[in-house]
Amino acid sequence: AMAAPGQNVAVVVHRAGDLRLENRPIPEPGPNEVLLRMHSVGICGSDVHYWQKGRIGDFVVKEPMVLGHEASGTVVKVGSGVTHLKPGDRVAIEPGVPREVDEFCKAGRYNLSPTIFFCATPPDDGNLCRYYKHSASYCYKLPDNVTFEEGALIEPLSVGIHACKRAGVTLGSKVFVSGSGPIGLVNVIVAKMMGAAVVVVTDLSASRLQKAKEVGADFTIQVKNETPQEVASKVESVLGCMPEITVECTGAQACIQAGIYATRSGGTLVLVGLGPEMVTVPIVNAAVREVDIRGIFRYCNTWPVAIALLASKRINIKPLVTHRFPLEKALEAFETTKRGEGVKVMLKCDPTDQNP
Repeated sequence: AMAAPGQNVAVVVHRAGDLRLENRPIPEPGPNEVLLRMHSVGICGSDVHYWQKGRIGDFVVKEPMVLGHEASGTVVKVGSGVTHLKPGDRVAIEPGVPREVDEFCKAGRYNLSPTIFFCATPPDDGNLCRYYKHSASYCYKLPDNVTFEEGALIEPLSVGIHACKRAGVTLGSKVFVSGSGPIGLVNVIVAKMMGAAVVVVTDLSASRLQKAKEVGADFTIQVKNETPQEVASKVESVLGCMPEITVECTGAQACIQAGIYATRSGGTLVLVGLGPEMVTVPIVNAAVREVDIRGIFRYCNTWPVAIALLASKRINIKPLVTHRFPLEKALEAFETTKRGEGVKVMLKCDPTDQNP
């Protein structure tokens, strides 16, 4: 259904398997909010998961929910208390906004705040729509030389920044990235940027590994049906040693196991990909070798860093976008993502500007 230009078309999941294009009212920004005309919104695996399954862990779609959380747009209206933004400003949106200044916020780890608002995590609406309002403090002005699509890609890029920081990637690190989807790829980019000497990537898909090579991976290993120990020894043989750092981006049980076996004693394994709640892992192997296992939950304090990297052209994340669809073709875009085609599918929300 085509919607009139003044209307707020939104991509809404009602329940598992039920995804619709709907018209929503254009929201009015509060004193500390801005109204944005959305430009580019990336589709994330989690968006597809809510559409297909209606839930992720404890987060269940009970009411219709607007999808989308990798986004950029233009300020069209500012609340009375907003001073750092004005209409016409191009911004990238950080989707997680703390609702209160609790102990986690005071410690600078606001991503862990239990009451945080987060776009497209039930019950909070996302921003895959024409017009969206958001807390002004979590909208970051984009320099002229950073595109809207790069602005939208800051969200997945942030996961890589946060994960590599938690992993302690530094000058000369040898890093194993497990999984070559969008999140595996941003970890490759960030690890190299942070000084990793070598990065090896594993995946089932040859085309995804080719993309890893394009963004800077030194070695790739296509896994077929090897045991976790066999994968670990392949990683060791291509690197010539065991990696100090492993970043696990699949959430698959066998891959987490391989991550433990592969990581050098005294090293660090960061779990980024999330699978089933319970997984069986060789925890004693990790314990007796002093392998630190760290989790990550999204990111915090990463948007300014990412914008600085993009503006200075220190990193190139443009190759991640492989497909573009206008907002009206969102259902087709979601089907494309579900089939696992390409890397990042980008929706263009502004009918007057479909440029990157």
